[in-house]
Order: sequence, then structure tokens, then C-alpha cells
Amino acid sequence: MAALKYAGLEDTDSEEELPPGWEERTTKDGWVYYANHLEEKTQWEHPKSGKRKRVAGDLPYGWEQETDENGQVYFVDHINKRTTYLDPRLAFTVEDNPVKPTTRQKYDGNSTAMEILQGRDLSGKVVIITGANSGIGFETAKSLALHGACVILACRSLARGNEAVQRILGEWHKAKVEAMTLDLASLQSVQHFAEAFKSKNLPLHILICNAAVFGAPWSLTEDGLESTFQVNHLGHFYLVQLLEDVLCQSPPARVVVVSSESHRFTEIKDSSGKLDFSLLSPSKKEYWAMLAYNRSKLCNILFSNELNRRLSPHGVTSNSVHPGNMIYSSIHRNWWVYTLLFTLARPFTKSM
Repeated sequence: MAALKYAGLEDTDSEEELPPGWEERTTKDGWVYYANHLEEKTQWEHPKSGKRKRVAGDLPYGWEQETDENGQVYFVDHINKRTTYLDPRLAFTVEDNPVKPTTRQKYDGNSTAMEILQGRDLSGKVVIITGANSGIGFETAKSLALHGACVILACRSLARGNEAVQRILGEWHKAKVEAMTLDLASLQSVQHFAEAFKSKNLPLHILICNAAVFGAPWSLTEDGLESTFQVNHLGHFYLVQLLEDVLCQSPPARVVVVSSESHRFTEIKDSSGKLDFSLLSPSKKEYWAMLAYNRSKLCNILFSNELNRRLSPHGVTSNSVHPGNMIYSSIHRNWWVYTLLFTLARPFTKSM
């Protein structure tokens, strides 16, 4: 051993050397993972050291990252006209030392969408997000697209949807994003959207019911229903019903319904404890914007819970989520008082 060391050929069986049958790979966003060809499995931790790593810096000049038909990342060297599945930056990895959570949950109010998805490769996953041209919907769409998912932005305005698509492509020109028209205030539009999506013959792994209106004045939709109730709940309810068969054919799949903590401050039952349908789509005389919003959010949660009960045996889970109190987005645009309140709360609430 001494002679080998003197000659510069000392034993190389270090903790960084991979055992036989193992290969080092990287994800789109630069996280290193390890493939075991003998057992046909992958893992994030180095099989010897147990460390997690990520690559540092940009690709060398002339190199480009691609994805093959199986979702596997590979690299093209345009200068030397060759391709490889080995990331040229693997020589410059840095160790990731995640801080172990000391509380019950891993993430908190300061976590970003990109942090939540860090290290995940969503290649091959198809996602629909309603109201994805701005606010929470846009940040969700961008994060999923930058991690490889094929994302459809379902927007009332196709022009604004296409603008959002261009913003995402500006961050990664190979992102798989597309805008489609969906007006939740029209049940016919919901039906047309579902038919157009099904004509693409795609699976559907994630459906995020995000679009909503808040503080809107009383109005009826073309279907004769109060607009807040239809846009926030009934339109999404109908959309899920129309796409339920595709979800069940794409397991594991999930539905995410963006609700709100404000669901606690209302009721949809009458004095005898029975469901009062007149509260869901009230007349102009009985309408109060805040109550209408709260009731629609309560309907979101009840719907999500029941959907999970019915579809989870088929590989489709459903969850409702509270995104945070008074997040400063365009949702408050209907009344200057709401805009003022959201502006005052902005320094103390979660940002986009």
C-alpha cells in the first residue's frame, strides 16, 4: 500500500466511489441521484456516504440539457457533436446538508413553491390548473413546469393565458406549457374545455382547482346562478365530474382544491340543520360578498372530502388547501376597501 501511495496509485475505495452496478445521474434542476442497475431502483443518498448532492454552476459552453422519450435527462455537447447521460458538472458537486425539521412539518410560511418541488422530476406528468395566468395559479404552474411537468393553464382570457405561457418559457424555453380557454361562469365553457382536453388523448395526473373571485358584486351567470358560487365552486365541481374518467385512468392522480380558512365563518344549513340551497345562490337582496365567498370555500372543502372518499379506491386522491391569509394577489381588485386592507396586511403575509 505504501508503494502504491508513493506512486500516486493508492487505494481508491473511498466513500465517494460508487459500488459496482451504481450510476450517478442528475435531475433537470441539478439534484444528484443514484441508480442501481442490479436492483433497478433509484435513491437520493449516495449508497456509501449517505450524503445528498447537487451540481454547482451552469453547463459548460456549448452544452445543452435534453430529455429523452422516457423522461431521462441527457446532455448534448454541440462543440464535439456527442451526447451523454453523464452531467458534465458532476465534477463540481456540492454537498447538500438539509436541516432536519424540529417541528411536525417540514415546510412553513416562508417556503416557496420551488423549494417544495426541489429535487423532484415531474417529466411525463400532465397538470391542469384553473386561473393560472396570475397569482397563486401562475406560481404553481411555473413551478410545476420548471420541474418537467406538462402544464395546461386553464384561463378565462386566452390572451392573458398565452402571456403567462410566454413568461414561463422565458425562464426555461423547453417548458411544456399551454393555455386553454375555460370560463367557470359558463357551464357550457366548462364542457367545451373538458371535450377539448379529452381530444388530446392525454392522461391527467394533477387537477388544481385554483380560480376564484372575491368581493364581487352580485350578478347572475348565463346559467342563472350567483357568480361567486358558480365560479368558486360549481364550475370546478362540474369540471371534475367531466374529467373524472381521465383521472381514474391516470393513477396515481390527485385533485387539489384551493379553499380558504374563511370557510369557518359561515354556515349553509337552515335553523333545522338541513342544507339551505337558497344560501348557496342567494338573491341580490340576500347577497353579501364576503359571506358568498366563505360559503363557496366551505363547499370546496365538503366536495374535496367526499371526492377523496369516492375516488381514493381508484388511485385518485383529493385534498383542499388553505394557501395563506390575505396573500397579495389580484383577488382583491373588486373593491378599493379590500385593496386597502390587503395592502396594509401585505408586509405580514405570505408573498406570491
